[in-house]
Amino acid sequence: MTQQHNNQKHHYVYILECSDGTLYTGWTTDLEARLATHNSGKGAKYTRSRLPVQLVYHEEYGDKGTALAREHAIKRMSRAAKLRLIR
Repeated sequence: MTQQHNNQKHHYVYILECSDGTLYTGWTTDLEARLATHNSGKGAKYTRSRLPVQLVYHEEYGDKGTALAREHAIKRMSRAAKLRLIR
């Protein structure tokens, strides 16, 4: 049981700032790898034409469901609310 606990994944909700100043919100278990994927042009369709992207905000959760719910909530926020969250 202890070993399983040590191997639990972390779930991250993140916001990227794209080269055109727009914001992109996503979810991952590996922030570094996901950022690299976005910047390689193999990430989300939205970010492919707005490279490079920069990680400007993230939150960490212990389970996928909570992270996905938070991602959805952030995606529904206005740009102004997202900027307040980032700051």
